[in-house]
Amino acid sequence: MLLTIDVGNTNTVLGLFDGSEVVEHWRISTDPVRTADELAVLLQGLLRQSALLGEPDVSGIALCSTVPSVLHELREMCRRYYGDVPSVIVEPGVKTGVPLRYDNPKEVGSDRIMNAVAAMHLYGGPAIVVDFGTSTNFDAVSERGEFVGGALAPGIEISVDALSRRAAQLLKVELARPSRVIGKSTVEALQSGIIFGFAGQIEGIATRMAAELAPADPDSVTIIATGGLAPLVIDEVSVIDAYEPWLTLIGLRLTYERNVADRADRADRAERVLDRTERSAGAARGDSQPQRAAAGAASAGSDGAGAAGSDTPVTG
Repeated sequence: MLLTIDVGNTNTVLGLFDGSEVVEHWRISTDPVRTADELAVLLQGLLRQSALLGEPDVSGIALCSTVPSVLHELREMCRRYYGDVPSVIVEPGVKTGVPLRYDNPKEVGSDRIMNAVAAMHLYGGPAIVVDFGTSTNFDAVSERGEFVGGALAPGIEISVDALSRRAAQLLKVELARPSRVIGKSTVEALQSGIIFGFAGQIEGIATRMAAELAPADPDSVTIIATGGLAPLVIDEVSVIDAYEPWLTLIGLRLTYERNVADRADRADRAERVLDRTERSAGAARGDSQPQRAAAGAASAGSDGAGAAGSDTPVTG
C-alpha cells in the first residue's frame, strides 16, 4: 500500500492507498517541533489501530510539506524507519507532469502543485482548484495542464481567530451554517458573516479567474473544491462543480507512480546497457580464445617435432 502525507500549516492529512482507492485516512495537527522518532511512533500507532487494515504493508511513501522543519524530520523518519521502502518527496527535481508558468516556480507550494496534478488527471483543463485550508488557495490550471497561477486569501479559521482577538465583544463561535442570513444574535450574525461571506468570496474570485482562464467560454472551466473546511461553505457556493476531499493525496499518488516508474525505467535501461557491455566484453574475450588456442597448439606441435627428432638419426 502507498502511504501519502500532506503536511499543511495547521493540519497534516495522511492517506493509505490500495491501488487508486483511499482505504484509510487520518488528520492530525501539524507540530513543527515533532522529531523524526515521534513522527514514526505516531504513524505506526495510527497504522496499527486501524480496524480496516489488519497488518498494513507500506510499500511506498509520497509526501509534500509546506513546513520546512516538518519536512526535514519526515525525511529523516523515512531514512531511519522506512529505508527499504521507495519514497517520493515533492521538491524541485521531482517530475509532476505539470509545467509551472509562474514568475518564480520555487515559490509555489508543493500542495498547490499536487492539486493541479490531480485536477488535470481527474477533470482535465481548464480548471480552478479552491483549497480550504489555513489559507484559501485558488489555483488555475490551463487547458494544456499548466499551472498558471492563482490567488491566496486568509482562511476561514484564521479569519475567525483574528476577529475574536481584535474585537473585545466578539467571541469565537462554532463554525456552522446559521438558519438565516439576517442573524438574530451575535453568534448568528458572526456565523452568517463567516459562512455567507466566504461563499461570496469564493464565487467572486472563481468567476473572475474563469473569465481570465477561458475568455471565450468561462463555463468550460471546472471548479473543484477540496480541503478540510470545504464542507462548511460549498453548499452555499453555486459555482463549485466538484468536491474532492483527497485531491492533494491523489496528486501525491500520481506523482509517486510517475517518479517510481521513471526510476524503474532508468534502472532497466542501466541494466540493459550493462548487459550489452558485458556481452561485448564476453565476445571480445571469446575472439581472443581461439587465437590463444591456436598459439598453444603451434607451441605443442613444435615440442612434439623436437621429441620425434631425438629418435631420428642425425645425418649430414
